[in-house]
Amino acid sequence: MHRPIGILLLLWPTLWALWLASGGFPRLNDVLVFSLGTLLMRAAGCAINDFADRDFDRHVKRTAERPLTAGRIAAWEALAVFALLSLLALSLIVSYNKLTWAMAAIAAFLAASYPFTKRFFSIPQAYLGIAFGFGIPMTFAAVTNALPLLCWVLLLANIFWAIAYDTEYAMVDRSDDIHLGIKTSAITFGRYDVAMVMLSYAITLALLAFAGRLAALGLGWWLGLLAAAGIALYHYWLIKDRQVDACFKAFNHNNWFGAAVFCGLVLDRYMSQAAS
Repeated sequence: MHRPIGILLLLWPTLWALWLASGGFPRLNDVLVFSLGTLLMRAAGCAINDFADRDFDRHVKRTAERPLTAGRIAAWEALAVFALLSLLALSLIVSYNKLTWAMAAIAAFLAASYPFTKRFFSIPQAYLGIAFGFGIPMTFAAVTNALPLLCWVLLLANIFWAIAYDTEYAMVDRSDDIHLGIKTSAITFGRYDVAMVMLSYAITLALLAFAGRLAALGLGWWLGLLAAAGIALYHYWLIKDRQVDACFKAFNHNNWFGAAVFCGLVLDRYMSQAAS
């Protein structure tokens, strides 16, 4: 809770999907369920990530004091926390349909497996985008009991957004990750890392624009995307020199990218209602 950026990066795409699936006016119960579920699953993800990285974290100054790698808790305790939080999150959707339950099972698998992908995948950030974005098909399943094209376009947009922001994050730890043999997009992209971050932002915005066309959204949505594009350009200014502190600032600032898209969506729905 004292470092909420991970929660927010998971929450924004879930809220995008919830507002779109609900026609702009979701039920309060759905908002509460998916917001709390996001919080719980992000916390569970932190626990399993610390378990997976316990032998790496002690060698990185930024992560050396995490409770597990510092020896303040045991490995089984981290697994117990992951299991308990996951069960609490799943209990929130007990009243929803079977499709929602199926999507939740996949989401739990993605959350549990993502931390281990850094050993095998050259761009684990893409897998993170699926894991962080799986609230999208869950919300569509819960609200509409269907998974339309709009749902998958939003998920694909989230994958490219995750590649952008988590590459910024990986640029912070690049030297440590090279030493430890961890695979990240910042290492894979090499000297093209900044260009690939900006390309990922551009693809994200293009896919969100396509989503807006599919959902027949109006001016408010486009204003939100324009604001998000301005934020992405600001991130270029931050990361272009690859300074560690600036890259970390850019990563944290992605909260405002997600918020801009969400505010544009909310604005558009209320503008449409006012016009009618």
